[in-house]
Amino acid sequence: MDLTQQARDIQNKRVEETNKDNSESIECSKITMDLKFNNSRKYISITVPSKTQTMSPHIKSIDDIVVLGMNLSKFNKLTQFFICVAGVFVFYLIYGYLQELIFSVEGFKSYGWYLTLVQFAFYSIFGLIELQLIQDKRRRIPGKTYMIIAFLTVGTMGLSNTSLGYLNYPTQVIFKCCKLIPVMLGGVFIQGKRYNVADVSAAICMSLGLIWFTLADSTIAPNFNLTGVVLISLALCADAVIGNVQEKAMKLHNASNSEMVLYSYSIGFVYILLGLTCTSGLGPAVTFCAKNPIRTYGYAFLFSLTGYFGISFVLALIKIFGALIAVTVTTGRKAMTIVLSFIFFAKPFTFQYVWSGFLVVLGIFLNVYSKNMDKVRLPSLYDLINKSVEARKSRTLAQTV
Repeated sequence: MDLTQQARDIQNKRVEETNKDNSESIECSKITMDLKFNNSRKYISITVPSKTQTMSPHIKSIDDIVVLGMNLSKFNKLTQFFICVAGVFVFYLIYGYLQELIFSVEGFKSYGWYLTLVQFAFYSIFGLIELQLIQDKRRRIPGKTYMIIAFLTVGTMGLSNTSLGYLNYPTQVIFKCCKLIPVMLGGVFIQGKRYNVADVSAAICMSLGLIWFTLADSTIAPNFNLTGVVLISLALCADAVIGNVQEKAMKLHNASNSEMVLYSYSIGFVYILLGLTCTSGLGPAVTFCAKNPIRTYGYAFLFSLTGYFGISFVLALIKIFGALIAVTVTTGRKAMTIVLSFIFFAKPFTFQYVWSGFLVVLGIFLNVYSKNMDKVRLPSLYDLINKSVEARKSRTLAQTV
């Protein structure tokens, strides 16, 4: 009897402990289920978030497309498209105008890297402000990845800004339109890729257009220098790489645009600052800009602000409508930038610029077509001949009647 009583007491204690554990787990929003299999106990714990816990705001708002505090998800697709296109054209046209205006300041052309330093500082501040406006402030992408992205960003923007000291602005823009060439070369030599006839034709058209445009520039432009061609070509190579690295990092770690801007540009700012300090290029640039603060720092602030806003609309355009529409819109913007450059800033002009520009645009069209051959079907030569024959027959019949 004593043994039986002891066994009952032990069983009762176990039941009380189990009930106590269950009540505590319920308070902690945990549900414990008791399952019996072959006289053995197994516990499965399912954790349910308590009321005080909230889901990540980034996850909740992943479908929302917010640009400069404006939620575009509330509008229909057509309205979203016009808002994004208007934002890209307005801000980037002002951006291009201010960039050329800064380099038109006498004596400023040798300070392209300092302008990039100031631009990176403003971008970092804008990214920090935007990051404070959203609730999810965690850094998702590893620091090593940001160091690589920052290095490529410095190469892209620093070399591009510096090249304006040696080239006309339209020549620089034409080179920027031809990112496909270094991308294809990298794909062939690094990854062993093979491209179709449309891609090869696009690269050939862009190359011929660039050569023709550069030859025209070297003939009539007084400030043409081959150093500028080398600088903008290196900037293109860095730009071709950075897009792939950024896209992979943002998709892999689900990072926000403001996080990418803040960390990549702030680390890039440190890179440029160290470079200018080591090369003794910081002191003369600061002294020069201090003499003309409005025409240097004032223009640089507006230049950086419009560039930051423009980037936001381009990213929104890519996210909503895809890269095809984004490339088409930005190419139209670059063409408009070249036209405005000849209107607002006096420079020599030749019709070789027009024909070489058409070759580059044709190359861009062939590149876009090659990526969307399944969606866009151009009529063959046989179809065009048949249509013309049928049209002639119908005209003859109409005249006979």
